[in-house]
Amino acid sequence: MLERWGIRLATSLVGICAGLILSSILIDGFKMNLTSLIQATLIFWGVHFFVQVVALRTLIRQPSVALAGLLALAATVIALAIVNVIVGGLKVGGLSNYVFAALIIWITTAAGDTVATHKLRARRLDGRG
Repeated sequence: MLERWGIRLATSLVGICAGLILSSILIDGFKMNLTSLIQATLIFWGVHFFVQVVALRTLIRQPSVALAGLLALAATVIALAIVNVIVGGLKVGGLSNYVFAALIIWITTAAGDTVATHKLRARRLDGRG
């Protein structure tokens, strides 16, 4: 159980970090330094996790795959807004940069979740979990 949670946590943090790095490379109005990358990754994970859990528990009675994806995108936008306010070395300039950054981070976190799912499924098939 703890190992499964660790795999999910690690792939989620890597996905968020990769999304932030890609955003800073691909988007001119997205600026950050190394310290803000570390802070933003950790804070983003906490806020994203909290928003998704609260939304799933209170807003959705019967989630579908499409609704879960939309919820993840909304959680990403909210988390990015909060991180942008809290982390001093992170600056997102302009609404279009904000939207593109949220999409990039959403895609990389979804990729991280897919990797975690595959790892856990392979472990289960191998009889290790």
